[in-house]
Amino acid sequence: MMMSENNLRDSFIFGIATAGFQIEGGYNGSGEPANNWCEWEALGKVEPSGVAVNFWNDYEAHLDRVVSAGCNSFRLSIEWARCEPKQGIYDEAAFTHYAKILDACISRGLIPLVSLMHFTTPAYLGTSPWLSEKMPSLYAKWAKEVVSRFGDRVKYWVTLNEPNIFATMSYFMGMFPPGTQGKVSNSIRALDNQMAGHVLAYNEIKKIQPNGVVSYNNFCFSVYELDRAITDIMLARSKGVKKTDLGDYLSEAKARYYQVIPQPNKLENLLRKALSSLLKPTKVYSGLIEQVYKSESERPIDVIQIDFYNPLTSSHFRIPGHRSAGGRNWTPGRLLWDDPPDPETFVKYCVANSDNELELWIVENGLCNRVKNGRAWSRQDGWDRPRFMAEYIEALKTVMEKGVRVTGYWHWTLADNYEWGSYEPRFGIFGVDRERGIKILATDSMGYDSAGAYRSLIENFRNYLSKE
Repeated sequence: MMMSENNLRDSFIFGIATAGFQIEGGYNGSGEPANNWCEWEALGKVEPSGVAVNFWNDYEAHLDRVVSAGCNSFRLSIEWARCEPKQGIYDEAAFTHYAKILDACISRGLIPLVSLMHFTTPAYLGTSPWLSEKMPSLYAKWAKEVVSRFGDRVKYWVTLNEPNIFATMSYFMGMFPPGTQGKVSNSIRALDNQMAGHVLAYNEIKKIQPNGVVSYNNFCFSVYELDRAITDIMLARSKGVKKTDLGDYLSEAKARYYQVIPQPNKLENLLRKALSSLLKPTKVYSGLIEQVYKSESERPIDVIQIDFYNPLTSSHFRIPGHRSAGGRNWTPGRLLWDDPPDPETFVKYCVANSDNELELWIVENGLCNRVKNGRAWSRQDGWDRPRFMAEYIEALKTVMEKGVRVTGYWHWTLADNYEWGSYEPRFGIFGVDRERGIKILATDSMGYDSAGAYRSLIENFRNYLSKE
């Protein structure tokens, strides 16, 4: 039974999203579980993750903060490298500890939403495991192991976190290990293998837990082939589309997608045309298509999950030397704390990603500011986190008024965490003082009571739902 089948006021999910490697601490050091970031940390290419925010040892206090923010859900990940530190050898103590964390969630009335892979894989698989044809099956085996242990505690699953971002950052932008740049073919290969892995994992989960709710969360991209095309392939069989007709179906779906999301500027138009000629979905997603059309399920996805930050692909490029929080940015890319909030466009992407048969969950949405050497910088555009949350939660009402069955929203994130190589980007509704130990603040890093704001906004939204 999906959440919307109950009273919507009480069943609407409001949560906080996190990821194990970013919050737990205790990775990639001597005697610690090692993941695919281990080599970069050892070489000094990125800031060491260290103790992160010490969630692994202090999870009770962190979960109390989630409750204090008015939430009824907590998104976390079960980390592969921690639970299977050597291939084929499981750490039972790690699984037991995760069970305690899940029980602590449940005892607080927090519905666990569990990710099975959030950008990290065990170091023994190398830095490019998703380029291997063996990886989808290997990943499905991992998913089966987790769900067989925790299916009595967890109903809601995220198989892969932002697979499109992972592939792009690893092989095109070079900002994730292995750090290669401009490799379009590798990016697509990694993305295709991930999505084939999702279908295989979906099948394994459903064998164990037929009533489980399973999906993946794409990062909202303005380029159809890098985002919505994947979901349309997942839905094709359930809509009666034969494999031989898939090309026409995707072309029509692409046209509908571009009718809803904002019209492009000149650079965006050039990017869309270039990528459209390079990325023919029926060719580049051949592994995914094969798995979809031989899957035990006609629709290997139970809910549509999206992450919304800055979807306009062209806006991630800026002229070096532009002003940024705390100085000038001499790279050609837009930094996270400069990403522009856009609730109006958020509404359009929710509509573009909706489907009549499935509910929609926003499983990540958040605002970044910069902290360096203990100094918090205000955002250049003047936005703060309470305003951000207020405008996006208000936008949820517009989404619902447009007929979209949105039933869940998870804010990113709880406390300022490890943002993939650095602690400068801060997304937490609770700030962290890293200069004087890992001290969790009562406010966010800009000094705002964001947790209190979130709590009030959630209550007001539930009151709005009760009047509908």
